[in-house]
Amino acid sequence: MNAHEIAQLMAAWVPDPDIQVAQTTYRAALAAEWRIPDGASVLEVGCGQGDMTAVLASLVGPNGRVVGVDVAPPSYGSPVTVGQSAEHLLAGPLGSRISMRYETDVLTDDVGTGYDFVVLAHCSWYFASADLLSRTLQRVRSLGTRLCFAEWDPEPAHPSQVPHLLAVLAQDRMSESEGNVRAPLTRATLVAALERAGWEVEEVAGMDTSALQDADWEIAAALQDAPDGLAKDLLRQIARKSGNVPLSAYSLTAR
Repeated sequence: MNAHEIAQLMAAWVPDPDIQVAQTTYRAALAAEWRIPDGASVLEVGCGQGDMTAVLASLVGPNGRVVGVDVAPPSYGSPVTVGQSAEHLLAGPLGSRISMRYETDVLTDDVGTGYDFVVLAHCSWYFASADLLSRTLQRVRSLGTRLCFAEWDPEPAHPSQVPHLLAVLAQDRMSESEGNVRAPLTRATLVAALERAGWEVEEVAGMDTSALQDADWEIAAALQDAPDGLAKDLLRQIARKSGNVPLSAYSLTAR
């Protein structure tokens, strides 16, 4: 299945097909970097609404399996909750090869072992703390053979990406929040955490995020919810109403 066909299987396709196609196309590019083969077994940590889950399920084929887990409750998310999105995806043609479990933590819950791949795609900044992320990276070392990871790179490659960074910094001050940005790490810090957890990083690649809408979403969240401070002040002055340029992202594999 191509990205457009996969996007149509998502619940968020209905309110905005263009956004869903962009999000799915980006995740297909991530999966291409990771070279997930037909028949593979995959554990996805932080599956959310299943954007990455659907792409992975398409790649592993009918003989593979994808188990998505997330600590969030099924009621989390808007305008479509993660539970509604999962229900919609599981009812489609890829559903037989997917399992999605919410309110599930790999640190405390049995999620199975012996996976070919463990995937964390743009979920690491959701962790309540860097320590919790580090412990999770250590835990999944015993659950799968290879790690596939992707996240935003907080170092702007161009001045137009600064508003997205400011939104991240403003939300980072919300230490007790349940927002999107709770424990942002630089690429170097993340790689060091992987090495401490026993992973050997194999390949790192930069990812094109220019078609994504995440900068607008994070800026809106920061302006609405973040505490006042320098980052939020600057954000008010320089952010556009829409069309803000997202930070770049990086993808890596480790074993």
